[in-house]
Amino acid sequence: MTHEEKRRTGITFLLLSALVLALGLLSLTVGSTRIGAGAVLRALFSGDKSGSAGRIVWDIRLPRLLAAAVLGGALSVSGFLLQTFFANPIAGPFVLGISSGAKLTVALAMIFCLGRGIVMNAWGMVGAAFLGALGIMGFVLLAAGKTRGMPRLIVCGVMIGYICSAVTDFVVTFADDANIVNLHYWSMGSFAGVGWTALGTAAALVFAALVCCVFLAKPMGAYQLGEAYAATMGVNVRRFRLALIGLSSLLSACVTAFAGPISFVGIAVPQLMKRLFKTARPACMLPACFLGGAAFCLGCDLIARTVFAPTELAIGSVTAVFGAPVVIWALLRRGREGEE
Repeated sequence: MTHEEKRRTGITFLLLSALVLALGLLSLTVGSTRIGAGAVLRALFSGDKSGSAGRIVWDIRLPRLLAAAVLGGALSVSGFLLQTFFANPIAGPFVLGISSGAKLTVALAMIFCLGRGIVMNAWGMVGAAFLGALGIMGFVLLAAGKTRGMPRLIVCGVMIGYICSAVTDFVVTFADDANIVNLHYWSMGSFAGVGWTALGTAAALVFAALVCCVFLAKPMGAYQLGEAYAATMGVNVRRFRLALIGLSSLLSACVTAFAGPISFVGIAVPQLMKRLFKTARPACMLPACFLGGAAFCLGCDLIARTVFAPTELAIGSVTAVFGAPVVIWALLRRGREGEE
């Protein structure tokens, strides 16, 4: 990188970090109960939870905004890993049906446990989601070996995603127990139910996965130039591909387990970050995608809970409104480049 490119990249990272902080502060002040910035800062720095402002900030809004930032960043990085794996800009956990598979296994596990009076802990939910994500990923890889071209693979992923979602909705709709029926709201996607305990589990898993991704940045850059080139650079392609599958599935599973299925973040944000930073280098894109996903989900969550307050929109609906146009733009841009 030239000195000018390093300077531009550094400034862009600073602006993106500032956007995340600004959206975080706005999320703490805006809501059905409006709290002034001064009261929010006093509650944060004093740690006082005795007043109404302190309780709202510490018990409701702060864990929610941190969950949106951590899980949004995780979903974006998962999408970048899948796009690297398949060498396609519209590959992502939602489009390939991975999120829907995780959603199905979590719903089935929760229904099984709740029907027997057992409450699943955070680790159990992540484990169930991880198994579902890996199962669908295996199906996608099998389809990739049987079909030619990415368009058919995408269609296979979308169809299997619809099947998983239909089965989940069917099971949840006809459940008898009131607690199980409440799974319907989780299945629509929301950061509202993430408390401090779940947030700690999610953050530990996400940041452990991100550290592994950082160690894979150099092989990932070689892999972007082709499997043959990566092999000549000493990369064990088979192990590397397995690592990408495991990490992308784990990140997607964490999001689905704690916030439900969230659409288009894993596709749209990496595209925006590549355009913003004018590079696809993993060393730059991994932190950029995490910050971009955090900012995107913080903004969408803010819209979801404030536009029609006190009624709250499903976060997946809001991310689809803003993420789908980016996917359409990526498809059109890819088509123009193919024609040229």
